[in-house]
Amino acid sequence: MYRYLQRRLADRVRAFLRESYHIELEKLVIEQPPQVEMGEYALPLAFELARTLRKAPKKIADEIVAGIGVVEGFAGFEVAGAGYINARVDRVALANAVAAGEVPDLAIPLGKILVEHSSINPNKAAHIGHLRNAILGDTFVRLLREAGRSVDVQNYIDNTGVQVADVVVGFQHLEQKTYAEVEALTKLPHFDYYCWDLYARTSQWYGEDKANLQIRAATLQALEHGGNATADLAELIATAVLRRHLETMQRLDIEYDFLPRESEILRLHFWDAAFAQLKEKSVLTYEDSGKNKGCWVMKRVGASAVAEVAEGEEAAKLAEDDQKVIVRSNGTVGYVGKDIAYHMWKFGLLGKDFCYIPFYHYPEGKQCWISAEAGEAVHPHFGDVAEIYNVIDARQSDPQNTVIEALRGLGHDEMADRYTHFSYEMVALTPGCAAELGYQLSEEDAARSYIEVSGRKGFGVKADDLLDKLIASARAEVDKRHPELSDEERHETARQIAVGALRYFMLKVTKNSVIAFDFNDALSFEGETGPYAQYAVVRAGNIFRKAGLDAGHFDPSGVDFARFLQGEEGTGLWELWLVAAQTSAIVEQCIATSEPAYAAKHAFKLAQMFNSFYHGHHILTEADEARKQFLLATAYVVRRELVRVLAAMGIAVPAVM
Repeated sequence: MYRYLQRRLADRVRAFLRESYHIELEKLVIEQPPQVEMGEYALPLAFELARTLRKAPKKIADEIVAGIGVVEGFAGFEVAGAGYINARVDRVALANAVAAGEVPDLAIPLGKILVEHSSINPNKAAHIGHLRNAILGDTFVRLLREAGRSVDVQNYIDNTGVQVADVVVGFQHLEQKTYAEVEALTKLPHFDYYCWDLYARTSQWYGEDKANLQIRAATLQALEHGGNATADLAELIATAVLRRHLETMQRLDIEYDFLPRESEILRLHFWDAAFAQLKEKSVLTYEDSGKNKGCWVMKRVGASAVAEVAEGEEAAKLAEDDQKVIVRSNGTVGYVGKDIAYHMWKFGLLGKDFCYIPFYHYPEGKQCWISAEAGEAVHPHFGDVAEIYNVIDARQSDPQNTVIEALRGLGHDEMADRYTHFSYEMVALTPGCAAELGYQLSEEDAARSYIEVSGRKGFGVKADDLLDKLIASARAEVDKRHPELSDEERHETARQIAVGALRYFMLKVTKNSVIAFDFNDALSFEGETGPYAQYAVVRAGNIFRKAGLDAGHFDPSGVDFARFLQGEEGTGLWELWLVAAQTSAIVEQCIATSEPAYAAKHAFKLAQMFNSFYHGHHILTEADEARKQFLLATAYVVRRELVRVLAAMGIAVPAVM
């Protein structure tokens, strides 16, 4: 409702500006005053209009306040300072609407949104960096669905790339294992851990003799061509590791709809179809000389303009440096080429489709599908989407921009505009965390603020190890506080607390900031943490339980809001109601900015304010029945909105803490 009233105010002000000043103002800034006593909204537009109208801001503000008249849902408007317009809402009307859970009938954009996230190379166990990607992506999906959007969740599987090739090399050349021996290993509980170590050993083996890299190149070609023993082994390994990844993510309540594989991009001739279009539109050109001789390349944006100001050899070198190789001279397609084909399919521009088979069943019956060369006749429809959000770290900005420019080069500017690189920074380790894990640090490493993880070096924190440690820590507390619960109940409670802690830890920092991971920070249940917000919900629920009421179905109708939302104390309580009313606005803000951290900040603020409210009011012993009902209504609304925003962050609330 808060956001709805803001839009209503903005529409009325725009109409006045149009009628009175013949000004069309597309962007209208509406702020929140620093103190609720000043009102719920503040408009600084008089300062923006002063130069255009050649009037003092205060004079313009006076004219706007006098001209907009009565606006439904607002108690009044006033001019403050040198020209601010403060708007006061009708507290009683808004409180009644919020208490009743009214949702304004707002237009929801048409079309399906595709969110691609996780996309972990299926060559080893998932680590903490992958967790940030998956948690960000899953939370964004939940936020979009909370806003009423239709969303498909895809997890791209690079099963023919160099990382998988390296593990295949490890099994074939370092360990000299047969297909049957590797197949037996895939049935072990932690096959992905085995591959983690083998991948690091293979990387070291390459460093021992550069000639070994020729084996990698040959293996990579065999994977791309398919239909050979090496490709079959890669399929076995990648599929087994992929299942482990899905099991790991399921522990965090993260699910997928479809798993498109790179092998089908090649073998169903997606790339061939994309390649033909890219050549026809001259997006790709063939190089018959220079360092990129024999390659198909794509010019980077601005390359021609840069080369034009240079001459001779300098111009040629600049032109070469501004080329992105899409197809190598040996005929293999680079990662970006396959990604261009994949994104053309996403937007329905390829004239081809995958074949689909069921792959992974979630406990509540949901089916995750995977691409195949031949599949089921009946399957869900994927692709042909209206918008794309690709969750991938900031270091991939260059290939992401290449995909977008390829779409533009093909003449699909509208699609390019609706493609968002949902970028984020990496998760690193603090030196203390690295030392705790047993890694030997140099003096230089020990002095750094963080140390980057490296899969090739086997350096990092495995996702399952982290989850196990979080759950064990939470379980120790649950066992101590709630011995009356069954073993199963205590385990599930500990799991929900641990997942809440981890998800909040990954979301509270803005996505374009590096997270320096430390076990003590992640395991902390105090301060700005997921368990702190969960505890506020449990505490609110306890109020209703002790009163013999259902916290989820309390009826706040009939509460005398006019009596209890006035005066000094009423204003303090109104501030809590106002923050609770802003959940939908926060969800919209998260979506508009592709920044889930706003949801985490909202949850923490609401939990903080509720805890202050809880300590300041003895609800169950309140003698005034009307006041008691108002305080219960306040607890009910705050609890409901906390549950709502936490659910949008993928955080469930246990029955006890």
